[in-house]
Amino acid sequence: MSTKLFVGSLPWSVDDEELKETFEKHGSVVSAKVIMDRDTSRSRGFGFVEMESSSDASNAIKALNDSELNGRNIVVNEAKSRN
Repeated sequence: MSTKLFVGSLPWSVDDEELKETFEKHGSVVSAKVIMDRDTSRSRGFGFVEMESSSDASNAIKALNDSELNGRNIVVNEAKSRN
């Protein structure tokens, strides 16, 4: 079962493809999406990455949480459900 991760403090320059490539180094990525502002079409500075397994997600969290991406330290943790 796949696990969804929240990725915060993203640099404005990061797009879906770069986010996916960053996480692929740590496991199988199902999807990667940078959330965009609907009015300005600019990144809102966060996104979500869906990893294929919980072990891939754990590896990605350990490796990438508080790591630097394009000059900013990103936050990576398991996404909370929207309920």
